[in-house]
Amino acid sequence: MAKSSADDEELRRACEAAIEGTKQKIVMSIRVAKSRGIWGKSGKLGRQMAKPRVLALSTISKGQRTTAFLRVLKYSNGGVLEPAKLYKLKHLSKVEVVGNDPSGCTFMLGFDNLRSQSVAPSQWTMRNIDDRNRLLLCILNICKDVLGRLPKVVGVDVVEMALWAKENTPSVVTQRNLQDGPVAATVTESDLKVTVEKELVSQAEEEDMEALLGTYVMGIGEAEAFSERLKRELQALEAANVHAILESEPLIDDVLHGLEAATNCVDDMDEWLGIFNVKLRHMREDIESIETRNNKLEMQSVNNKGLIEELDKLLERLRVPSEYAASLTGGSFDEARMLQNIEACEWLTGALRGLEAPKLDRNYAKMRAVKEKRAELEKLRSTFVRRASEFLRNYFASLVDFMISDKSYFSQRGQLKRPDHADLRYKCRTYARLLQHLKSLDKNCLGALRKAYCGSLNLLLRREAREFANELRASTKASRNPTVWLEASTGSGQNSNAADTSTVSEAYAKMLTIFIPLLVDESSFFAHFMCFEVPALVPPGGLVNGNKTAYDNDDVNDDDLGIMDIDDNDSKTGKSSAELAALNESLQDLLEGIQEDFYAVVDWAYKIDPLRCISMHGITERYLSGQKADAAGFVRLLLGDLELRISTQFSRFVDEACHQIERNERNVKQMGVLSYISRFATLATRMEQYIQGQSRDLVDQAYTKFVSIMFVTLEKIAQTDPKNADMFLLENYAAFQNSLYDLANVVPTLAKFYHQASEAYEQACTRHITVIIYSQFERLFQFTRRIEDLMYTITPEEIPFQLGLSKMDLRKMVKSSLSAVDKNISVMYKKLQKNLTSEELLPSLWDKCKKEFLDKYESFAQLVAKIYPTETIPSVVEMRELLASM
Repeated sequence: MAKSSADDEELRRACEAAIEGTKQKIVMSIRVAKSRGIWGKSGKLGRQMAKPRVLALSTISKGQRTTAFLRVLKYSNGGVLEPAKLYKLKHLSKVEVVGNDPSGCTFMLGFDNLRSQSVAPSQWTMRNIDDRNRLLLCILNICKDVLGRLPKVVGVDVVEMALWAKENTPSVVTQRNLQDGPVAATVTESDLKVTVEKELVSQAEEEDMEALLGTYVMGIGEAEAFSERLKRELQALEAANVHAILESEPLIDDVLHGLEAATNCVDDMDEWLGIFNVKLRHMREDIESIETRNNKLEMQSVNNKGLIEELDKLLERLRVPSEYAASLTGGSFDEARMLQNIEACEWLTGALRGLEAPKLDRNYAKMRAVKEKRAELEKLRSTFVRRASEFLRNYFASLVDFMISDKSYFSQRGQLKRPDHADLRYKCRTYARLLQHLKSLDKNCLGALRKAYCGSLNLLLRREAREFANELRASTKASRNPTVWLEASTGSGQNSNAADTSTVSEAYAKMLTIFIPLLVDESSFFAHFMCFEVPALVPPGGLVNGNKTAYDNDDVNDDDLGIMDIDDNDSKTGKSSAELAALNESLQDLLEGIQEDFYAVVDWAYKIDPLRCISMHGITERYLSGQKADAAGFVRLLLGDLELRISTQFSRFVDEACHQIERNERNVKQMGVLSYISRFATLATRMEQYIQGQSRDLVDQAYTKFVSIMFVTLEKIAQTDPKNADMFLLENYAAFQNSLYDLANVVPTLAKFYHQASEAYEQACTRHITVIIYSQFERLFQFTRRIEDLMYTITPEEIPFQLGLSKMDLRKMVKSSLSAVDKNISVMYKKLQKNLTSEELLPSLWDKCKKEFLDKYESFAQLVAKIYPTETIPSVVEMRELLASM
């Protein structure tokens, strides 16, 4: 038999060397093969590649306490053992021998402190059964001695283990907790109290069986005798029970006789109680019949009394007072009679509602008297509504006709007349309460009344607006400003002293100041007077557009009609979209056509000074932002149309100015600064003076269009003379910046174009200066460019050997270019000055030119010092001093 690795002293010494420094002692070390498996699925284990490992059992003592460990060691690349894993034996809970290994040499160890029990545990495969038994017995003995308990053992025969232990006692060594070190101990079957996974009986059942067997003195092999004895005792017990039952029969007979006698007595008692119950039931029925007749008579009496009272009330409700009937059918609608008419309307409204559910019971509604009375009331209502509607239509027309026939109500030559509707509203308020009741009686009648009121008042408003606008234009004195601002053929100072046209804006503002509050107030009054369910436009005593209402002679509560809602359900907060749509439709009828007079004022102002569109636009926006109420819907539309008309006229002016700029392109050859550059600055200054309110967007859009056309036209004109294009561009871009410097600091849109012009100016300067420099020093900088191009492909040392770049070529080029450098520089200055019409630009351009030349020359000097180190040329310092002296 081959020697076991458990007896290999060299293996033990290698293990001790691997754990040196831990103060642990090796009890046993043995070689194993490691693979993976799963608890409880030993029949489905798949073999994986086995890895050689060494299992070592070690202990460490601290005082009276000993701790045992199971170490897993692996071989390093050099074949030296090194620690891989460490387990404490106190956590060993299960030892399972794998069943699918026919050799029985494979087992698994389960520890209860692993973080994840789902991870497949390691399988350890021994060389033979002896090595397996030696390792397992050593583990079990250490657990028993050190821990005082044994783990669960599965898949191994305990008897077989005990027999093997007896045969191989000397080879099993455990470490006792003694001072003298390891002591050999024999392991017997009785010492291995191994827990079997499946037990046949429980501990309690085992104790009961032992107690039963202890009552009989017989051997364990006499099972048949024991069974026969139990059967005989069971039969004896059953016979004793039957005998006892038979001996108690006389006693049972006596009890049955007594029960029969008691049953007879109970039957007699039940018969007597049934007789008494029938008699009592008959008496109870008689009493109930008497009480029912009495209750019916009493209820009939109460109902008759209540019916008489209800009929009296119904008759009182159905009665029509004669004074109300007279007012409803033939009364006058004069102001003195309005109180009686209102009282009659209130009674009629209440009477009609009183005949409707839920105020009237549904049963009454089917009565003939009620139906006849409802028909009579409906006739009274239709008669009164027809008479009142006809009167109000005629009344509205007569009021307006009277005012139109009186010329003193309107503006006349030399006198602007502010419209005054105080008397008109006062007379209308007399019938406001009547309109409320007409709405309550018949909502459909209000449509015709609203149209009649709108038609009559529309005539008055249009006449007032027309006369006011005509007199306003006639009384405003203002000189016309020309509409040609950017034309090339006009003189440069044509628009510098334009006439003051502020009176035009003031006239337009006065038109809005007078009529917008008037129209808003008329809309609000109409909405309340004609019973539209919309909120008030301006609360009593409120402000319109930041100013007090224009009608100081009106009562502060002019729109407060002094009435309350007739119908509790018709509250002012309960407006609907349908009601609002009807209001807007009526307001359109009320104010239709009045916008033409506003358009006439706008067109008149545009003809005098188109730039006044800016201030008029701001004034219109300010009024438009103040109209928020529902009743001002048509006024908002009117202001929106005015704003659109002003924007259209201003856009027309902008388009004409852009055409004036574009016509510069078709003129003869242009030199110097174009005329529209300076004129645009004058135009922009004037436009900024006219900005009011929120007109910034309108002006910024005009700036964008102007400057875009200016720059495009400037580039096109420059392309007609390519030789002087850059000089032409830089002069014009510089003039643009100089003229708009102050405005660009305060106007963001102009600041953007200022920076755009600045960039274009720098680009034109760079191109022009480069052309001038190359005209005098072309050979010098062409030589520099050739060297720079070759440095991408060859080394600097090889460049002097290239054709045309030798040291001799360098000397010739330097001599020809720099021998008379001061003369060449003077020529550069003269060329720069030759075509420049703006002398103020010359110093800055000459400084740029000198700086550009020095930068190029410095690059040339650096290349010469790098490639031709032995050659001498004028230094950069000398060249800078030369330029500074000129």
